[in-house]
This record gives sequence, C-alpha cells and structure tokens, in this order.
Amino acid sequence: MTDITLYDIPQKKPEINIWMAFPSMESFGMSSLGYMSIVKKLDIRSDFYVEKIFTDTTKTKIKPKLVDVMGFSVSFEIDFLGIFKILEKYSIPFESSKREKNTPLIFGGGPVLTANPEPYANIFDFIIIGDAENIDTEIIDIIKQNKNLPKQEILKILSNINGIYVPSMTIYEKDKPLKDKDGNTIQVEKITAPLEECITTPVLSDNSFFGNTYIIEVVRGCPQRCGFCLASYLNLPARFCSYEKIIEKIEEGLKYTNKIALLGALITAHPEFDKICEYILERKKDIPDLELSVSSLRADSISPIIIKTLVACGQKHSTIAIEAGSERLRKIINKNLNEKQIFETVQTAQDNGLKGLKIYAMIGHPTETQEDIDEIINLARRLKNTFKTFDFTFSFSTFVPKANTPFQFCKRESIKSLEKKYEYLKKEFHKLGIKIRTSSVKWDYWQAVISRGDRSLYKLLEEVYKNGSSLGAFKQSYKKLEHEKLLEKSENFAEKKHEFDEILPWDFIKTYPYKEQLIKEYKRLLG
Repeated sequence: MTDITLYDIPQKKPEINIWMAFPSMESFGMSSLGYMSIVKKLDIRSDFYVEKIFTDTTKTKIKPKLVDVMGFSVSFEIDFLGIFKILEKYSIPFESSKREKNTPLIFGGGPVLTANPEPYANIFDFIIIGDAENIDTEIIDIIKQNKNLPKQEILKILSNINGIYVPSMTIYEKDKPLKDKDGNTIQVEKITAPLEECITTPVLSDNSFFGNTYIIEVVRGCPQRCGFCLASYLNLPARFCSYEKIIEKIEEGLKYTNKIALLGALITAHPEFDKICEYILERKKDIPDLELSVSSLRADSISPIIIKTLVACGQKHSTIAIEAGSERLRKIINKNLNEKQIFETVQTAQDNGLKGLKIYAMIGHPTETQEDIDEIINLARRLKNTFKTFDFTFSFSTFVPKANTPFQFCKRESIKSLEKKYEYLKKEFHKLGIKIRTSSVKWDYWQAVISRGDRSLYKLLEEVYKNGSSLGAFKQSYKKLEHEKLLEKSENFAEKKHEFDEILPWDFIKTYPYKEQLIKEYKRLLG
C-alpha cells in the first residue's frame, strides 16, 4: 500500500519553500498527529511548497539552499539529537547566530519547547509557545511577504504575534528575569487553541509506526491534574471534541482503513466515551475486521462497554496508570484513585474479555518512603492472588520534575537511591512471578537536567551530540564543561529544590495556571 493523502493538495504555485522536520525516523514522524496536522495545514496552500524531513530522509525534493523556512516539532527532551542530526546532514549551523543569510529561518514548537524553551534557545530563530494550529499559516504568510528583508527584521515582525518567542531579541543573565534589548522584562503568552475540529491523521502510510491507522484526537489535556504531569498542566483547560465530530471522523477514517485509534492524555475522561464505544461496537457488525486502539485508560472510569469494544476490536491487553502504590502517595500527587477502584477496574477488564493489563507506576515521588515502595509490591501481590489467570505487567519510570507543573519546585531523588529502589522492586516482582519493566534512571536524570535547565545548557546539548549521543557522552561532556566553569553542577538542575521566590528560566512564559497558582497547588498537595 502506498501513502494515501486524505486531503486535497492544490496545484502548486509556490512562493515559499518549507521543510517541516521531525527529529526522529520517518515511521515515528508519520504517526505524530501534531506534526502531521501542521504539515497538512501548510500543504493545502497553493503558494506554500511543503516537504517532510526526518532523520532517515535520504533524498529531498527541495534543494537545501532553496528552503526559506524550516520547522521542528519537539516532543521529548532528547529530541535535540535528531535536530542536530538533520541540521548537520544539510550543512546548517546548529546555532542561529552562526547561520548566514542564505540559510532558512528555523523555528521550533511542541510541548518541550512550550514548557521550557531555554536549553534550546540558541538553536531556533523563533519558537512557538503553545498550540500552533491557529497561527501557523499566519507565520508563514509573514515570512513570505517579507522574505527579501534581513532575518532580524522578519523576526522583529514575528515577535509581535502572541505566542512567538525570539531568543535573539532577548538578554539572558543567569538567575535574572529575561529582558529585551531595552531592558524590559519579557513575557510571552502561551497560545491555547479550542478543539472545535478533531485533529485526525492526514496521511495513511505503511511507513507509519502505527501502520495505516486513522488516529483521532478526542481529548486534549487531562482534568485530573496530577502534580507532576506536564501533559495535563500544559494543556489546560482540558478540551473535548464533540461526540458528533468524533463520529463524523470515525466514518471518514473507515472509508480508507479498518484501523481506528483514539488519542488523548485521558480519553476515558471524555463525557460521552461510553457512547462512542457503543457506536464503534455497532459499526463492528458491518465491518468484521474493524480494529480499535486507544491510549491509556482511566482506572476509575472503565465501564463494561469500553472493555467489550476493545476486545471485540482485537485488543487483548490494555494500559492503566496508577502512578504510585500507596493511597497516601496517590493523594499527594493528586491521583485520586483508591485500591477498591483498581480492583474493580481489573474485575471489569477480566469479566469482559481482556487477558491482561499493563500498569504504569512511578518511583521517586516527593515524600516517598520505603513503605510506599512496599505498598506497590503488596498491591501487585494482592492483584495476582485475586486474579490468578489474568496477565499483569508493571512498568516503572522515575519522577522527573517538569517546568510549568506544581512539582517544578521539587527535588529529584539521587541516581544511587533510585537504582537501589529499582533493584529491590525487580527482586520482589521476580519472587511474585510478575513481569516488570523499568526506565533507565540515568536517562531520566539527564531528562530532568534538561527539563529544568537554562540557556547555559545549550553547550551541553552540542557537546553530547558531537561526542556520540550516549549516556557516557552526557557524563563526559558535562564534566568537561563544568571543569571549564561553563556549567554549574548538574545536580543543581536535576536534584535541587527550588524556592517559590526563585527566578526560574521559564518564568517569562505566561501560561495558565500562573506561577502563583502552581505554588498554591504545591502547598495544597505537599503542605
């Protein structure tokens, strides 16, 4: 099957050439709904020529010297490695200040840059803070209309748009508010777009990680607001596509494929999710090979109809997130889920045909004790003893404090302590005969460094890439830069507890909830 484009591409009379880049392989980029939806919005313009670029792209239709503007979608802290790989491939300098006038204007967007763009600020000519879908064509129009002007003039015009951050127009001083060249404190307002239209897969592809799957975004954000969760706080208020729109999109997708996926941070929070499932189950009668996949389910709101629909559409396993083993700790992180609800969820899943569940949890939460760790093991034991034929897999990650969440102020536990907890969990789960998967504590550590880093970290990103992009490269590069007095200790980014009155690198981003509200929520949860 070749790629099927599900929108009309007009005959092109291009006035501007655009590379939309995804900092990973094509299979991942083609399954990224946010990235592909921006590609579509630009591609439906006859005066824009748009080309998709990935880390494994071997041949381009547009010659690099003819590209006017280049955009990157950044979803994970580690994506800088893919950004540098693409820039290097096309001989484009990594730093915006070192790029000459014959190179494209380069911008970035996505959740990582919206939360805290500062470690990446030297890379981009401008950064979109928030949802891009309402301003993407406006931005390209401005660049098109002014493409003969010097870059700094174009950037000056773009900086007047809400949500556009131009790092080169700012003065960075460590631990001080970000200012413009006139000495005024800068604020950039995050853009929040309504979810009036469901965002859906614009191109069905064999090359996608979710091959030939029609993905529908049904929810953006999460009303639960766990204190550590960037996906929740970055997308407030939580927004839901209407039932009618979702059904319309399901029918549109079924014209081309039998594979439908529903996407959202917490899709079962949709007020009419049972009704959506009932519709899909009814359609299954007409389309026997209809397949449905969903993102993580909410453990306190799984109904029989949800499970019946998943099972009928080919799912044998699903995923729930409990985040912590003890009820005490779940309350502290705002995961208001009790053990009774967890057992009822598993019972519903088993009674309605699921064979097993993957259960996500996290260690290293603020205030966590050994008793909390033991409670995870005890919970797993009770689940296995109660549901003897049901398949459980526990998947663990470690707490990473994220900018623009209530827990942005929290310290992260040390690598040594977290690795000791993982070893203990692995030993105890092995005794229980329950499968366990764990993240890399060291990778999580460097994610924490970057997630709360400032502009001084740019040199680290570049050094890591040049030194091979491995865990060892992180340690080696940081040690070198620290020795040269170019960086403070990495623990100050990852493991330090921030005071409420500290000036944080991302404080210039004006986003709801504001810093004062995050402090209030921190105090409510952690006292």
